[in-house]
Amino acid sequence: MRPLCKIEFVNVSLAYGDHVVLDGVSFCGQPGELKGILGYSGTGKSTLLKLALGLQKPDAGEVFIDGRDITRLDEEQLNEIRRCIGMVFQEGALFSSMTVYENVAFRPREMGWDEDRIDSEVRRVLEFVGLLDSADNLPDELSGGMKRRVAIARAIIDRPEIILFDEPTAGLDPPTARAICELAIRLRDIEGVTSMFVTHKLDDARFLSSKYVEVTPTGKPRVRSEDDRLCLINTRFIMLDGGKIIFDGTDEQLWASTDPRIRHFILDSDDEDEPKEQESYEATTHHGND
Repeated sequence: MRPLCKIEFVNVSLAYGDHVVLDGVSFCGQPGELKGILGYSGTGKSTLLKLALGLQKPDAGEVFIDGRDITRLDEEQLNEIRRCIGMVFQEGALFSSMTVYENVAFRPREMGWDEDRIDSEVRRVLEFVGLLDSADNLPDELSGGMKRRVAIARAIIDRPEIILFDEPTAGLDPPTARAICELAIRLRDIEGVTSMFVTHKLDDARFLSSKYVEVTPTGKPRVRSEDDRLCLINTRFIMLDGGKIIFDGTDEQLWASTDPRIRHFILDSDDEDEPKEQESYEATTHHGND
């Protein structure tokens, strides 16, 4: 068994014909760490998540989950590994004919949980994502942000140790995107979940790396900001370009990088994230939570 790392890629390569997607990629996700995956579209960000789930196998290299090389496992063994992993898809991927409650309860029922346990856990996670009052709604009655929150509730229903987020804020307005990032931070800081968070939005990266959640004496979570007295060490980023990792480090190191590829990405992303008629993430952060 390989200690410490919950997720580890070792010299992973993958190509589709002549198109190289990943070329000798290596990185580690520590227990309780949020690993942000940055890069332009088509750089292999989402492919990393498929490899971590064992949905694809690399042409070369190894992928370790909890110290086990999943590239050598059969489907039955992979299903055992997947029980400790939650997946949040970009579009939510909800069952349209089922209520919010039934969507979240679907996996526990497949796993044979008794109904009392299902009811208790479904209500717990719906309260965690702020959707307990929407339990009886159908997906078509929900906003895009609410659907993503249902997807998060479904992903954490069986208390996974690892969660994979695939562009969970894509297409959302800044306040809603902030709420999704806040849920990821709560999972990191309160539940100790290890996560991979794929995004092309620097506003996501800034929020994830500058905020943390603490529990107040009354038991309520409160979002706080990193300052001179506190430096977050449980959020790091990697950036992909040309099939390779061109950055692996902290947000401070990312912003200070002089690599022209990284500078170009930051400038492009800042232009894309620049608010037009909507407020930025920071403008929508309630100061009472800081």
